[in-house]
Amino acid sequence: MRKLLEAWRRTDRPIFHIRHRSRFKDSPLNPASAGFEIKEIVKPLTGELVIEKEVNSAFIGTDLEKQLHDRNVGTVVIIGLTTDHCISTTARMAGNLGFETYVISDATATFDRNGPDGKRFDAEEVHAVSLASLDGEFAKITGTAEMLTKVFA
Repeated sequence: MRKLLEAWRRTDRPIFHIRHRSRFKDSPLNPASAGFEIKEIVKPLTGELVIEKEVNSAFIGTDLEKQLHDRNVGTVVIIGLTTDHCISTTARMAGNLGFETYVISDATATFDRNGPDGKRFDAEEVHAVSLASLDGEFAKITGTAEMLTKVFA
């Protein structure tokens, strides 16, 4: 994530930081929780837009789509957490809204999950399946090195 942010900053590409603001008091993403703070490694710089959302999609209840159109952005590159929730939902909507959408496989991640039957799914498996379900129809899945090659091509 850090490498991609640094590359975007060097090339003056627009950066949109999306922060989940949970309404649930017991959520680690509730503003009263330490988990709400953006990690230092990806902390926004002065002037970089931070959009807060309350649902999985960065497009619902925000002005992200308008902000992208206002800046003539046609391509969206998505990094962050979690692959199977916010990343997937946002990527699907970005693709459906007509944006050329990339999800960076090694700059996204998720957590172990429990199925409704109690079966435990390893985070790596959940991540891989989530990326597979996005690939092609909603987004192009690529890695950091490949994206950096595109940025500097």
